[in-house]
Amino acid sequence: MPKPPLDPEVADVAPDDPIVTPYDQQHVVTYMRLLQAESEGADWREVARLVLHIDPERQPGRARDAYQSHLARAKWMTEQGRLLRGTWSN
Repeated sequence: MPKPPLDPEVADVAPDDPIVTPYDQQHVVTYMRLLQAESEGADWREVARLVLHIDPERQPGRARDAYQSHLARAKWMTEQGRLLRGTWSN
């Protein structure tokens, strides 16, 4: 499997499929950055701006929704054991 991009564009809402999607595969680095930021206690607005490239001042609803859905997906990926193992099979 090719390396995931380091800073891909993000959708307004992360997938919530019960399987790992191509979007998930492309956003592994994004998910890891979100989890690290949360563990460090970073403000969600700063994370939205720096990691998701959404300005929370100009688009507060979109920024919050994108942050919450991508963080939830990152947690799902770790709970499934796929994020750290790099196992993309269903």
